Amino acid sequence: MQALAPSDTLHQHFPQGLHFSLLKSSKTHQEIQQFHAFSLKTGIFTHLSVSSRLLSLYADPKINNLRYARSVFDRIEHPTLVLWNIIIKCYVENQRSHEGISLFTELLAHFLPDEFTFPCVIKGCAKLNALKEGKQIHGLVLKLGFGLDKFVQSSLVNLYSKCGEIGSAQKVFDEIDEKDLILWNSLLDGYARCGEVKVAMKVFEEMPEKDSYSWTVLIDGLAKSGEVETAREIFEMMPKRNIISWNTMINGYMKAGDVNSARKLFSQMSTRDLITWNSMIGGFELNLRFVEALEMFERMLKEEFRPSQATLVSVISAVSGLASLAKGRSIHSYIVKNGIELDGVVGTVLIEMYSKCGSIDSALAVFRTINHKKLGHWTAIIVGLSIHGMAEHALKLFLEMRKIGVKPNAITFVGVLNACSHAGLIDDGRGYFKMMINEYGIKPTIEHYGCLVDMLCRAGYLEEAKGTIEEMPMRPNKVIWMTLLSGARIHGNTKIGEYAAYNLIEVAPETIGGYVVLSNMYAVAGEWDKVSKVREMMKKRGLRKEPGCSLIEHRGMHHEFIVGDKSHPQTKEIYSKLSEMREKLKLAGHIPDTSQVLLYIEEEEEKEAELEHHSERLAIAFGLINVEAGCPIRIMKNLRVCNDCHSVTKLLSKIYSREIIVRDNSRFHHFKNGLCSCKDFW
Repeated sequence: MQALAPSDTLHQHFPQGLHFSLLKSSKTHQEIQQFHAFSLKTGIFTHLSVSSRLLSLYADPKINNLRYARSVFDRIEHPTLVLWNIIIKCYVENQRSHEGISLFTELLAHFLPDEFTFPCVIKGCAKLNALKEGKQIHGLVLKLGFGLDKFVQSSLVNLYSKCGEIGSAQKVFDEIDEKDLILWNSLLDGYARCGEVKVAMKVFEEMPEKDSYSWTVLIDGLAKSGEVETAREIFEMMPKRNIISWNTMINGYMKAGDVNSARKLFSQMSTRDLITWNSMIGGFELNLRFVEALEMFERMLKEEFRPSQATLVSVISAVSGLASLAKGRSIHSYIVKNGIELDGVVGTVLIEMYSKCGSIDSALAVFRTINHKKLGHWTAIIVGLSIHGMAEHALKLFLEMRKIGVKPNAITFVGVLNACSHAGLIDDGRGYFKMMINEYGIKPTIEHYGCLVDMLCRAGYLEEAKGTIEEMPMRPNKVIWMTLLSGARIHGNTKIGEYAAYNLIEVAPETIGGYVVLSNMYAVAGEWDKVSKVREMMKKRGLRKEPGCSLIEHRGMHHEFIVGDKSHPQTKEIYSKLSEMREKLKLAGHIPDTSQVLLYIEEEEEKEAELEHHSERLAIAFGLINVEAGCPIRIMKNLRVCNDCHSVTKLLSKIYSREIIVRDNSRFHHFKNGLCSCKDFW
């Protein structure tokens, strides 16, 4: 008996054409997979009609399974141009345009593209902002005679509009005889994206018809160009407002800093989506309204909206701005409970948040839990360790990162250079600065020079720091001059201090810190006439010294203290604790460093009293009274910790057996058992 081929076997058991009707009637993903398996088992897959139909079904938007579509395509021995078009479109629609364009180049070896190929691949170029490739394809379009095809022309207008070549978009647009709404919207979108809002408004007025997209594109373009009130006028004229237009206006107001108008619009909305909530939370965070960002997040959760990655990034950044460790831990708990992955940006901002809130151990714990560490995670932990003075650990991780092949970027090197600066590793810092340029080809920014100057100033290399500033390829900013001025004050170099101060005043005359540090330098040197001149200069310019301010969080509430503060409800207990601290410090042999009192006070007792009432001392007293034993006392201070407060805090950590963590305006100090993590180098 003659053996039957698989397809013959199929026809023997099924009536002619039944398998094709089964394939056509398959609608669900499961049904298509079942028939796919059946076709492979019986051998009918080799029929081009079967494999083509399977490819079409997998690529259909209702199913949209790119992996299976590609698997089918790869098994087809000689795919037709139609099948090439289907698989290319599938890649583009699945946000994998780069691979779609690669397939297009393969296609050229087998077929000439047609009027169905070009719109799809040009759309892929638009999504990737791949203008160079788009222009090459445009050339091929003209060469093959598809330059007047309506759909090809429309895709070209869209490409040039999205890539910012609005002149080319207009040129293609003008060549089209029959212009539909999609085409008009593409041109309108292009002008709006380029910031040419006057031309965009002219296009809008000329449009024979408009849909909600037309209105929203114009509103968005105006809002992004800073013309929020004009955007609002268009918004009010809109025949039927959709949620996108409401969200666009909220975003526009937030970016313009008009939080109240954004809030009013939000309250007027009948329906909201996730983008609405993200616009509000992100807007509050952008405008440094951190408490309101957290309140909006809590309200969002109550209304049963599930936060996206963007939501969490904004809300964790708000926590960092508040330095609220309790809130940060609460949000971290939510992330863990809901199984949200930390492999992306959320993991990065969580590491940053714990670092900025003073819990570097928690930052390290998050870092260790991330399975697929990206550059952002490595950079965040290196920067975090550097501001906590843990230079050795930061540099060890940097070497580990390089060893496994993760390439550092400019921000990574800011962390590395900061680590060297805070630890006094001058030679290492110089070496890493050269490595950044020579090995990785990273052009130093002003931030890198700032780190280098800071490192040299802290170590007392003031002349080298001055020379570095003078040789910088960019103009020094106020941070650079302030760094040199602070270094000169620490090392008592009045000459360089004056040089830095007068350059600072020239660059940024409103910088209060420059006058204060210069005045302090003169006060330490006993040059009170010069102190008076500086203060007179400040007075004439209407500048006032920023008071020392310290903040401590307890049970989810922030308690703020300024120098000599007596406004706190627990003032009586706090000052009683201050007296106790004074006595214990005397018994421990502490002698106040009154050289830090830079007021013109002659009596030594008055100077000592001034030191005792510094804001961080009040915060420490509050912490000793209220923070549970065994828990660190965490304090955030707006100014640099003075020498005497630094010595006192070291002693208090030993006297009371408490860990005290203080963040000043440049770094963290971890005080424990009479020692500080900065090793008295800050």
